[in-house]
Amino acid sequence: MDQTNHPKIQLEIPTQILEIAKTLKNKGFSAYLVGGCVRDQLMNRRPKDWDITTNATPEEITKNFPKTIYENKFGTVTIINEQEDLSLDLKNVEVTPYRQETDYSDKRHPDQIKFCEKLEDDLARRDFTINALAYEPFEQELVDLYGGLKDIKDKTVRAVGDPNERFQEDALRLMRAVRFASELGFTLNIETQKAVFNNSELIKNTSKERIHDELAKIIMSPRPMDGISLMSTCGLLRFIIPELERGIGMEQGGEHIYDVWTHTLLSLQHAADKNWPFHVRLAALFHDLGKTKTRRPGVKGGKTWTFYGHEVVGERMVKEVMQRLRFPVKQTETVLKLVRNHMFFADPDKITLSAVRRVVNKVGPEMIWDLMNLRICDRVGMGRPKEEPYRLRKYQSMIEEALRAPTSVSMLKINGNRIMAVSQETPGPKIGMILNALMEEVLENPNLNSVEYLEKRTTELKGLSEGDLQKLAQKGKEKKEETEEKELKKIRGKYHVK
Repeated sequence: MDQTNHPKIQLEIPTQILEIAKTLKNKGFSAYLVGGCVRDQLMNRRPKDWDITTNATPEEITKNFPKTIYENKFGTVTIINEQEDLSLDLKNVEVTPYRQETDYSDKRHPDQIKFCEKLEDDLARRDFTINALAYEPFEQELVDLYGGLKDIKDKTVRAVGDPNERFQEDALRLMRAVRFASELGFTLNIETQKAVFNNSELIKNTSKERIHDELAKIIMSPRPMDGISLMSTCGLLRFIIPELERGIGMEQGGEHIYDVWTHTLLSLQHAADKNWPFHVRLAALFHDLGKTKTRRPGVKGGKTWTFYGHEVVGERMVKEVMQRLRFPVKQTETVLKLVRNHMFFADPDKITLSAVRRVVNKVGPEMIWDLMNLRICDRVGMGRPKEEPYRLRKYQSMIEEALRAPTSVSMLKINGNRIMAVSQETPGPKIGMILNALMEEVLENPNLNSVEYLEKRTTELKGLSEGDLQKLAQKGKEKKEETEEKELKKIRGKYHVK
C-alpha cells in the first residue's frame, strides 16, 4: 500500500461515530469518515458535523440502523442518535454511499448520480483537497489522494483536479473557496484563485439563499475582512454586493485616513475581533453604504468631503441588499435600525440625559449597546486607537444612567391608593409623607419591602403627629437622594468619567 497517500494517523473519534462505522463494518461494508470532519480533526478543531461514506447502498444503510431519515436523491442517509446528553454534532450523522456524478446543467446539482464501489471515485468528485480526505478509524488510515494534508500544513485552499471544471460543475464552490479561506485563515492556491476569477460570473446562476448562507459564514468567520476583500479580488462581490465596491478608492478626508472601502472592512473586522453577534457585524459592513451616493465637496474644497444624510440613504440601500440576498425580515429590520441610527454620537459635554433617553427609546433598550458597539467599530475603522477615549466612555456612562430605574417610591410594594385604603386617610400631603418615610426604611433595609410589613408600618405611621411624620419623610427624601448619588457615582466610576 502506498504510505504516501495512506499514512497512519491516530485521530480522536467520538464513540457514537465509531459505533456507526462498526455496524457497517460488521455487515461487510467499508466505513470512512470523510470531508470536513477529517480536515477539522487534523487541524485540532471540533467538527461541526460528522460524515461517513461507504460502499453500502441507501437501502442497506437504513436496514442496519433503528432510526434513519432517507429523503435525499443523492443517497444521503441521516442516522439519528437519540441519547439525550449528546452534542448537536452527534445527534444526526450523515452516511452517504460512494458515488460519481455526471454533468451539472444548472451549475449547482449533478444531472445524475451513480453509486459506485470505489472510495477513489467518490473522492474525485469533491471540491477541495482539504475536503477530499477520508479516514478509516479502525485501521487509523488516512486516504489522501490529492495532497490535502500538505495543503492543510501549507494553509492552502486548492481545488481537486482542474479548478475550472470544479467551479463549472457547481458555481457555489466559488463562494465556498473564499469561505474556507476566511474560516480557516488559509490562502487560495494561485490556479484556484485564477479559476474563481475566470468563472466568477457563474455565481449569478446560484440561488440567493445559497449565496446568503455562504456570505453569513464568511461574516461570522475569524477574519471576515479578508473574506470580503477576497470576494472582491476574485470578482465575486461585483455580482453579489456591488454597492460595497463603489467605496474602493473613495476618499473621505477630515478625521478619516482611509477610503470608504478600507474603513468598512476595518469596522467589520473589529466587530469580529470583539466576537460581537452577526447583526452587529453586518451593520458594521453596511453602516456607510450610503456614503457612495451622498459624497459632496466640502466648503473648503480640496480633499474635504461631506456625506450628509448618508445614514438615511444607506438605510434604503441596505434594505435593498438584504432583501435581494434573502435575509430574514426580523434580522433585516434590526440591521436597518442600527445603520439608520449609527450617527447618534454627539459631544457628551453638550448632550443631555433626556437626549440619550430619546436614542434609547428610538432603538430600544435591548439594542442600545449594539448601537454603541457599532459606533466603536466605526471609530476603530477610522484608524483610531482601539482603547475607548473619554468621549465614548462618557456616552456609555450616560446610556447606563438612562437605562437604570431611578430610585423612587415606585420601587415600594405599596402605593398611595393602598396607603389610603389601609390608613383610611383622604388624599393629601400626609400620603406622600408616609410614602417617603417608608422609602427611608426600605433603602436602609431592602428586606422590609414586603406588602405585609409596609401595610403594618403604614398603620403605625398614621398615628404620628404631622411634625414627626414630616421629619421621617424628610429623612426618606434625603436617603433617596443619597442613594441616587451613590448609584450614579458607581456608574461613572465604572467608565472613569465625571
